[in-house]
Amino acid sequence: MRTHRSIPRAAAAAIGVLALAAGALALWGGFSRATRASGPMPQAVYVWQRSWGAPVAAALRQAAGSAEGFTVLAAEVSRTRGRARVARVPLDYRALKATHRPVGLALRIGPYPGPVDGGEEAAALITRLAREVIAEARAGGLQPAELQVDFDCAAEKLAGYRQWVKALRVAAGAVPLTITVLPTWLREGAFPDLARATDGYVLQVHSLTPPSGPEAAMSLCDPAAARRWVDEAAEIGVPFRVALPTYSYLAAFGQNGRLIGVSAEGPSRAWDQGVALRVVRSDAAAMAHLVQAWQRERPSALKGIIWYRLPVEGDHLNWKWQTLAAVMAGEPPRQELRVEVVHPQPELAEIVLVNAGLTDIPPRVRVDLAWESGELIGADGLRGCALKMVSPTRARLDFGQNEELAGLAPGERWQIGWLRFKQKAEVRGNAAMLQP
Repeated sequence: MRTHRSIPRAAAAAIGVLALAAGALALWGGFSRATRASGPMPQAVYVWQRSWGAPVAAALRQAAGSAEGFTVLAAEVSRTRGRARVARVPLDYRALKATHRPVGLALRIGPYPGPVDGGEEAAALITRLAREVIAEARAGGLQPAELQVDFDCAAEKLAGYRQWVKALRVAAGAVPLTITVLPTWLREGAFPDLARATDGYVLQVHSLTPPSGPEAAMSLCDPAAARRWVDEAAEIGVPFRVALPTYSYLAAFGQNGRLIGVSAEGPSRAWDQGVALRVVRSDAAAMAHLVQAWQRERPSALKGIIWYRLPVEGDHLNWKWQTLAAVMAGEPPRQELRVEVVHPQPELAEIVLVNAGLTDIPPRVRVDLAWESGELIGADGLRGCALKMVSPTRARLDFGQNEELAGLAPGERWQIGWLRFKQKAEVRGNAAMLQP
C-alpha cells in the first residue's frame, strides 16, 4: 500500500481488505458503465503488521463484528543493492480463521527499476512467491479469498505490468487476483487492458502531497477528488473497490519551512532542534460523509470499501476502533471533551480531562479553571500541560503545539494538573479545543 507521491508510505502500519462479495469482482457482467447503485456496501480492513501477537488478534476479534473481511500482508519483495529480498510475514491463521470472515492475502512489491514483462527473473520470483503464500495459507486451514498485488509500478510500465499480472493470474489458480491502483493510472492508455487482466482492483484515493510549509493545508484524502476518481474508474468497466485512510503522518519541517521528513507508526524518531512538527490526520468526519454519499448513490462498478488500516492497541497515528466503526456506518464521530475536578483531599483539586466522544482529541486543548474562594498555595500542569495564573481566582492549562503528544483516545482520562489550597475550595473547569 503506497501513496500517490514519493513521500514515504506508512511502512510500519497495519492495513486490511474488503472481502470479495459473492464473486462480484470475478464477474464483469451485471452492470454497465452508466448504471448507478445505492445502499450499504461491503467494507473491510487491511492488516499490514509484519509482527503478529496478542494485540493484532484482539483487534481482529473486535473488528470481525463490523468488517466483512480482511486482507493481510503475507510477503514483501524489496531490492537492496540490486538484489531482490523477500520478507515473509508469519501470519496467525488461527486468529484469522476465528474471525469467520473472508481473508485475502497481500503481496507487496517495492519499486522495480528494470523492464517489466513476463519473462525475466523478477516475474519468476513473484509468481513463485504467490504460489507459496497461497499454499501456506491453505496448509494453515485458510482458503484465501483473493491474492492482492500491491506494486509500485511506474505509469510508463503498465503495459509490461500486465504481463506480470497474467503470469500471477495463472499462479493464483482458483484464487481471485486483484491489484492496487493509483488514480494517476486511470488516464494511462495501457490501464484498461491491465485492469481487464485482473479479477478487479483496489483504487487508492489516499496520499500525502508534499506541503509547501508547516502552515499549509494538508490532507490525506480529498473527498471531492475521491468521488471524481471513482467516477473515472467506473468508465473502465471493471469492478473495483476503493481504499480510504484511517492513519496519520507526522510531518517535519526545517527552519526554512521546507518538508524534511515524514514518519508513520513505529518507533519515535528524534528530530533536530528547531524542527516544526505537524500531524496530518485522516479526517474522520469527511470520510463518514464520503461513505454516506456513496451509500446514497455510486457507480455500480464500485463494489466496496477497504480501510487502511486495522486499529491495534498501541497505535499512536491511527484511529481507534470506535472511530472506524462509526465512520463505517456513515456517522461522523461525535467529539465530546469534559473536565472533571477530583478532590482526593478537601484542599487538593486534581484536574482530569475526559474524552467522552468517539474520536481522538488532538493535543491542542486549553482548560480554563476558576474558583470563588480559597487561597492557592501550589499548582502545576502534567503531561506537558503548562499552567498559567490569570488572576488570583483563575488559572489556565494549555498543551500548546506539542504535535508529538498522542491524542486523547475515546474513553481515555488524563490527569493534566493539580491545585492545592490553604483551605477547601470548589474548582470549576471548562475545556476548549483549539484550531490547528
